[in-house]
Amino acid sequence: MSTTTAGMTDGGRSVGDGPEPERRSTGGFAGAVASEWTKLWSVRAASLSLVAGLVITGVFTFYYASIARINEHPVQPVGNAAASSVVVTQFLFVVLAMVAVTSEYTAGTVRASLLWVPRRHRVQAAKALVAGAVAFFGGASFAVVGTVVAWSAFDGRASFDAGTTLGQAVAVGVYQGLVSVLTVGVAFAARHPAGALSVLVALLWALPSVLLGLGGDTLAAVNDRLPYGAGDHFMRVGGDGPYSSATAVLTVAAWTAAAHAIGLYVLRHRDA
Repeated sequence: MSTTTAGMTDGGRSVGDGPEPERRSTGGFAGAVASEWTKLWSVRAASLSLVAGLVITGVFTFYYASIARINEHPVQPVGNAAASSVVVTQFLFVVLAMVAVTSEYTAGTVRASLLWVPRRHRVQAAKALVAGAVAFFGGASFAVVGTVVAWSAFDGRASFDAGTTLGQAVAVGVYQGLVSVLTVGVAFAARHPAGALSVLVALLWALPSVLLGLGGDTLAAVNDRLPYGAGDHFMRVGGDGPYSSATAVLTVAAWTAAAHAIGLYVLRHRDA
């Protein structure tokens, strides 16, 4: 008999071929997210933004609490110090999320990204998810650190409730995450760091400052509908807000969804 074992088959595979190589799937949305995660941390601005945010949070909350103690302000929840620091620290997450998009346009690598993931909505969604997740956990961590620093600086001029303080830390993380997703949308629409940053600074800081500086109930009501105005009501405790916390976070989410939709429209209708 001349039958050889190499010709024998088992389930359609030659026995003599050895074990079948393991097949690994890295495509789909999970693969896009993994790719964006790797690319985010390959840019030095991401790590620098987080380190700078931690330092700024500590300095800002210490100053905030010290002023409240020196001027004998009414006792307030200790978490308000960390919530107030967001007016500055939000821009560190803006830079982190913006660079995740604009660095690829500047270097021209966005073409490779779109070849790797042809479905453009998947590219934007992956960047938004990664930036939003980093901002959520980073923002909540900053809030915890800021609360610890502020508690010592308040020296009795603040109240502490574990549930309220934890809720404020989570609220800070949620706001920072939404702002980062909003930034991704604006960055895809602008495609240039200067243009994207100009829009975001105007929306999150300059316009609210002008409206509150001019004063008046009408302008204050307009500010309450802007992302930071609504976010501030969402993060702070003890103030007389014009609407509930749920309405506040939904207002920020609406701005985020609008920016994401605009960015996706530009991404789909303009060549990379």
